[in-house]
Amino acid sequence: MENSPTTIGSKGLIKQNEFVRVIIQSLYSLGYRKSGSCLESESGVSYKSMNLELLESQILEGDWDGCINTLSAIQELADETRASVLFLVFKQCLLEYLIGGDDSLALSVLRNQVPALRMGKENVHNLAYSIICLKEMELSKADDSVIHCQRKNLLTELETLLPPPAVLPERRLEHLVETAITAQIDSCDYHNSIEPISLYEDHNCSRDQFPTETIQTLTEHENEVWFVQFSNNGEHLASSSSDCTAIIWKNFIYKFFWVKNEDAYQFESGRLSFNFAIRQVLEDGRLSFKHMLRSHQTPVSFVAWSPDDTKLLTCGNVEVLKLWDVETGTCKHTFGDHGFVVSSCAWFPNSKRFVCGSSDPEKGICMWDCDGNEIKAWRGTRMPKVLDLAVTPDGENLISVMSDLEIRILNVRTNAEQVIPEEQPITSLSVSADSKFFIVNLNSQEIHLWDVAGKWKKPLKYIGHQQHKYVIRSCFGGLDSSFIASGSENSKHADSHSDVEQMEPSLICSFLVYIWNRRNSRPIEVLSGHLMTVNCVCWNPKRHQMLASASDDHTIRIWGPSRSKNIQC
Repeated sequence: MENSPTTIGSKGLIKQNEFVRVIIQSLYSLGYRKSGSCLESESGVSYKSMNLELLESQILEGDWDGCINTLSAIQELADETRASVLFLVFKQCLLEYLIGGDDSLALSVLRNQVPALRMGKENVHNLAYSIICLKEMELSKADDSVIHCQRKNLLTELETLLPPPAVLPERRLEHLVETAITAQIDSCDYHNSIEPISLYEDHNCSRDQFPTETIQTLTEHENEVWFVQFSNNGEHLASSSSDCTAIIWKNFIYKFFWVKNEDAYQFESGRLSFNFAIRQVLEDGRLSFKHMLRSHQTPVSFVAWSPDDTKLLTCGNVEVLKLWDVETGTCKHTFGDHGFVVSSCAWFPNSKRFVCGSSDPEKGICMWDCDGNEIKAWRGTRMPKVLDLAVTPDGENLISVMSDLEIRILNVRTNAEQVIPEEQPITSLSVSADSKFFIVNLNSQEIHLWDVAGKWKKPLKYIGHQQHKYVIRSCFGGLDSSFIASGSENSKHADSHSDVEQMEPSLICSFLVYIWNRRNSRPIEVLSGHLMTVNCVCWNPKRHQMLASASDDHTIRIWGPSRSKNIQC
């Protein structure tokens, strides 16, 4: 590599010999051994450092004195690491002395050289104990193949402990490329696609796979819509309203797969099946009415899907809690009686138990089974009102929002509890799909993101929406729950007379949905369309480009990409 620059790249940040070395390592790890060897020969750069090559020959030949000298001379080794690798070498050295029947030499090493490493009495005692065990196993019968295998294992152990440049970390080039891709994803505000990322160009998502336009408006409710939630499999949507009803909607999804004719697709919708001789099939992801749930006597304020999506809970406002069969739309059980004030409910992962929270301190939090049996309760006159609650998807924690500005996280398994104080009243709660984070809406016009483990001293904050009077609900969503969406009390007005002429009448005064990337405190999208306050939003957990919003204007809006045909399953 004569006359070649020592650094490469437009910014001169990459050392050429290191770059070539990681390429050689990558070729070997991918199985291209001839190419790796050829590049070593042509470049004059060796995949293995001189120290590693020397160690390899010394260990395989059993030259323990030389091995110890080589390790002692490596300047990059921290004292603690040096002691650890020398301890492993002494261990193999002792084993071989025992195999050769030289007990006195083994004891000399154990008494004089090993203690100098200062590895602690326990490690030295464990090593001595292994000598006794080995004596009882008659290791003198071990042949050369066993010794060679032990030396190879030692070399592998040392390679995991030795730092660069003596040893390259495993699959270094792959790690560097993945780190670069991850950095590009992290800087991409709209990353919401499951498509593989190409190495041929820098990654930067457009808004094409992001819910930015209304693709459907659902108008079956006769009054304010207070709550919406997609089923866990993304195939249904449930909504609740002040018209005293809840509705189950079916998410109409097309399914396609190849048949024997290579130029044909098979289309399935309900019970129909026929072939299309086309290359690409598009879908609009529209929802259709399935069941109207009419048994409540007061407004329905909350719904909750069971994890297996076969059951739905509905909470009446100052009324009973009802359990419904999703397939038939029939009420299977009623919990409580008139005046049973339920603020929210949440399921445990087995779909057999759930909890409900009450704004009546005497009711507190109750755990029920589906047959109406109370399993456990947390209640008392000193207990604050429960405004909202959630069970993490892994079933480990019960998170409750209290009227005294506190968030309580109860570990269901250990009964350990942690309390997170907030400075402003909390109106709602939502948990991430990975059970690691949760968000709360505050009437101070902020959304706070906390970690369930309780390690954060301060939350991440999101601003931009407005919330003064009403309960506004937010949610996680998108690929890897990378986004946060929320309703709002504020509206967008046309800025000028020309704007009014160009806008649809319904958009002249339009209430808003806000979307944030979790890394940014300010919204990346503000969606216009509703005519009154947007109370609740919910992201489809399986179709990352679909968002639902519920409003006081009696409607539910389904949001999708600007070209709804691009929605991905």
